[in-house]
Amino acid sequence: MTPNEALITKFYTAFANADYQTMSECYHPQVHFIDPAFGLLKQKQVCNMWKMLLLRSKGNLKIEFSNVNADEFTGSANWTAAYNFSKTNRKVINKVVAEFVFQDGLIIKHTDSFDVWKWSKQAFGTTGYLLGWTGFFQKKIQKQALLSLKKFQETQS
Repeated sequence: MTPNEALITKFYTAFANADYQTMSECYHPQVHFIDPAFGLLKQKQVCNMWKMLLLRSKGNLKIEFSNVNADEFTGSANWTAAYNFSKTNRKVINKVVAEFVFQDGLIIKHTDSFDVWKWSKQAFGTTGYLLGWTGFFQKKIQKQALLSLKKFQETQS
């Protein structure tokens, strides 16, 4: 196992154990995170996002990961999250492909990709099925996610 494969494994093991502190320690101070739900997050926003998601899950989040690969500069992993979406209490199983860039032995860029339409059908039911593929609906999801993060960060100050 390469050092960066060990870092990815440490990150997802911490995620599976709801340990946002250890997850944060895997990130470079200048980290950038991108995913369909939040868009681009930078630095402390990234760690606060994971903290918010884990605290709000109240232990009702199951994380599994596989296919960890990394060299000196880049890496990837597949991971699955199973949880109840907080707004609708609907069961979601989200399959994610993660890509990483490393600097100074830490993750400096983390990109998560997943099928937003598939996710929105699970999270929102019929509404997600009908609208989840549209840019309008996806922007609305992102706007709400960022607002939730902003409110959470205000309580952390």
